[in-house]
Amino acid sequence: MEVLNVILASLFSAAALFLIAKIIGHKQVAQLEFFDYITGITIGSIAAELATTLDKPWWKPTIAMLVFGAVAVCLSLLTRILPRTRKFINGTPTIVLNNGKLYRENMKKAKLELSEFLLLCRQEGYFNLNDIQTAVFEYNGKLSILPVSNKRPLNPEDMKLAPKPEHIGTEIIMDGKILGENLKRKGLSVEWLKKEIENHGYKHAKEIFLGICYDNNKLTLFPIKN
Repeated sequence: MEVLNVILASLFSAAALFLIAKIIGHKQVAQLEFFDYITGITIGSIAAELATTLDKPWWKPTIAMLVFGAVAVCLSLLTRILPRTRKFINGTPTIVLNNGKLYRENMKKAKLELSEFLLLCRQEGYFNLNDIQTAVFEYNGKLSILPVSNKRPLNPEDMKLAPKPEHIGTEIIMDGKILGENLKRKGLSVEWLKKEIENHGYKHAKEIFLGICYDNNKLTLFPIKN
């Protein structure tokens, strides 16, 4: 009965810490994913208690650490089997600036303040927001920036060129699974995707590790290698 109480208490603590991390926002997580972050600090805390509290039974914190480890492994397997769960567990990228428009609501949802956004831009080497075509706040707390066409390396503006604007590619296949929502957002159909897969020399989406659709519906596929 006492062992069951330790297991239940550990599961409750895992759920509570996960909820707190979600509320705080993914900018606190740095490069770690949500549950990796939670599991790391929790197991570290339990391990410290195990090492310092010698007058208490050692098996209780050991069971708790095993439970947290098992939960982390189960969640990792779950995100592989059901890619849609990644959106809930890890969070999703958020577009905070696009085509000269700054999305205030998206920044609020990502819990990203203007001063922090400007700092991230400067860290990426962009001191003028007019040089940015699209800025995406990733779920790991990093800012990904697509510069305007005439501000890319080997500046086309210096060569008196006017390249067409580019947009970020859309993932439509991940780990052999078709991402229907992303495909629909691009205005494409499953039939179109299947035909493109065949044109690239593959039979099924299950053979594809990653499929990204760029401008003009140009599909780039990366196969699963055994």
